[in-house]
Amino acid sequence: MIHEAKLMAERAASKDEAGPVTIDNFSRRGILGGMGALVLALSLSDKAKADEGQTEEQKAKKFGADGMPNGWRDDPKIFVAIAKDGTVTVTNHRSEMGTGVRTSIAFTVADELEADWSKVKVVQAWGDEKRFGNQDTDGSRSLRHFFQHFRHVGAAAKLMLVQAAAKQWGVPEAEVKAENHVLTHAKSGRTLGYGDVAEAAAALPVPARESVSLKKPEAFRYIGKGQVGLIDNHDITTGKAIYALDVKLDGMLYAVVARPAVYGGKVKSFDDTEAKKVPGVVKIVKIEGGEIPSEFMPLGGIAVVAKNTWAAMKGREALKITWDDGPNAGYDTDAFRKELEAAARKPGKVVRTSGDVDAAMKTAKTKVEAEYFVPHLVQAPMENPAAVARVKDGACEAWACTQGPQAAHDRLVKRLGLPADKVRVNVTLLGGGFGRKSKPDYVVEAALCSQAVDGAPVKLVWTREDDIQHSYYHTISVERIEAGLDDKGMPVAWLHRSVAPTIGSIFAPDPKHELPFELGMGLVNNPFNLKNIRLENPEAAAHTRIGWFRSVSNIPHAFAIQSFVAELAHAAGRDPKDYLLDLIGPARKIDPTEIGDVWNYGEDPKRYPVDTGRLRGVIEAVAKGAGWGRKLEKGRGLGIAGHYSFITYTAVAAEVEVDAKGQVKVHAVDIAVDCGPQVNPERIRSQMEGAVVMGMGLALTSKITFKNGRTEQSNYDTYEITRIDAAPKVVRVHLVPSGNFDGPLGGVGEPGVPPVAPAIANAVFAATGRRVRELPLRDQLSS
Repeated sequence: MIHEAKLMAERAASKDEAGPVTIDNFSRRGILGGMGALVLALSLSDKAKADEGQTEEQKAKKFGADGMPNGWRDDPKIFVAIAKDGTVTVTNHRSEMGTGVRTSIAFTVADELEADWSKVKVVQAWGDEKRFGNQDTDGSRSLRHFFQHFRHVGAAAKLMLVQAAAKQWGVPEAEVKAENHVLTHAKSGRTLGYGDVAEAAAALPVPARESVSLKKPEAFRYIGKGQVGLIDNHDITTGKAIYALDVKLDGMLYAVVARPAVYGGKVKSFDDTEAKKVPGVVKIVKIEGGEIPSEFMPLGGIAVVAKNTWAAMKGREALKITWDDGPNAGYDTDAFRKELEAAARKPGKVVRTSGDVDAAMKTAKTKVEAEYFVPHLVQAPMENPAAVARVKDGACEAWACTQGPQAAHDRLVKRLGLPADKVRVNVTLLGGGFGRKSKPDYVVEAALCSQAVDGAPVKLVWTREDDIQHSYYHTISVERIEAGLDDKGMPVAWLHRSVAPTIGSIFAPDPKHELPFELGMGLVNNPFNLKNIRLENPEAAAHTRIGWFRSVSNIPHAFAIQSFVAELAHAAGRDPKDYLLDLIGPARKIDPTEIGDVWNYGEDPKRYPVDTGRLRGVIEAVAKGAGWGRKLEKGRGLGIAGHYSFITYTAVAAEVEVDAKGQVKVHAVDIAVDCGPQVNPERIRSQMEGAVVMGMGLALTSKITFKNGRTEQSNYDTYEITRIDAAPKVVRVHLVPSGNFDGPLGGVGEPGVPPVAPAIANAVFAATGRRVRELPLRDQLSS
């Protein structure tokens, strides 16, 4: 979503030598050197053929991977290599942060290639979208965008191997079969291994795209089976895997940065006398920054470069810095919340309207209104931001845990003033990302430190406190919803005002309104069967860096809407699940553009309509899984919520217990997901389980607050994520099947989060009769 936010914000403002390191970031030559390997190519000109027959308007409007910067590639010359010993090497161009994308992409290629999984390995691509296609790993779109392309990669490779074997044997290629890494001529019984014909296949012309046949799903060996473990699981669990903090280069120095506590702050003066006395400190470096909007560039401050991280940290402690706090010195989230609430109680920019809400409100039998509040949140991945950089001899090479290697490359080019071909960003494993590592400010910091010490490699480390206090925060939000009800308790009018600072504020002078992609995250694409609806977006300024967070604006929108639905059900004396289904209405497919969603997650609205039947399906699945309607003991309650996000349908049913002190225990969670074709069910389950745990943190414990422009939280003791003892003992994941493998895929990494908090809030109400409209819930229940 990086390019979408930046472009939309710019438009709104007018009114992008490794030493002992053992990272698999090899060049193609390095992979193939001395192996006599097969390298296959599928012509990109075939992509143009796919555009034939389209209108000019259709050609101009690109969706999915076509609509992303630098699009896609399905060139096996880039992504597949086969050695003489038969080893198949698949190059993965997406960042791996626990989603299993390395495994899923590799086995997709391997399945169509008919490769033996035990002979497949994966290497990581460096940042180069001209070569690899889009590499921005966010928005839950890695498989959504590249699954079919990687099927073609594998299928084209297999066809060329078959052709090479047929030529060697002097038989028709139709008589040659490729299966499990072996080429067989059935009539003669002859066989060849893939490595035996690698060089011969490389000399053949690349088959035209339309001549490449894909497997029928019933023939899949790996796709959709859920039986393939993570390809790098052994290295991860035994400590051999390389994360950014594991990178070591000869002569490497270490750095930390003292950054302004307030967004937009700058160094007025500093005294580094005592810092230089700390044993091991090598150099003190001033980093320019503090500009608003900051985009992905550093905040600025004073860096301490030393012979080890501890020395750098002690040197930072010894610095004496006088700061100019800048324009956000007075930022106070308690006071700002009141500003947001005041804005939510007045008319705002209309972003969707249908019917006559005002007239329907006047004739309604009853009226229900509520305001919901979601605080700032921080991604807080277990692995803090870190990068190693070496700037020497007019070139820069970096190693980083980044979700956006091309973004990192481009910002290094801009800040260092180097030619694009003299900058390279190598991608390590990520110990979590959640959107924070899409922003490469820390990579630029590392490069600036290296430049300042005459090209010595520098490892730039953020501490936990650095990460929590200087992040790109999830927006703060007030959601006000009003509904007029008829004599049956169903809405005849619906008014929703969403007030939140926008991510666009880091790209352009504060746009003050949420951008189309934020509005399209559960607000304007509300699928309820309502005749009279008006959605408004009042202004809200930004006073800190706002950034991506797992599921982004779906979090406040889902929390408010799904909580409000339960409130309406209570007002009507109805069962919450039945009421929610009635509000969704009968199964139907809605063109997103007809309800004001011009974004639709970047996908073709004809190919990806909002399907209320699928939303109903996941709600019914969790209700069944949780035993909805069963009698619970005193102090326990069941809550339910459903949501559509990232082209996927999810629902959650939570069973909670609230004790006399207001402490909430989540005993069990059912989560259902309909993401279309299920490429890797094992990873889908894992992502849903992780979403439940993360969603629980947002619901019960996590929040970021500001006083005097400064973040009040600093570590996991004050910014609490869900801990092991609080996690539910039971999480049941229900995979709802829909679509076939030729049909469109939905996202998986993010959609599980939004319905968790409202389901828990609704369960708390069922258990206690107390409605909490503010996150985190614990603060309200224990007060």
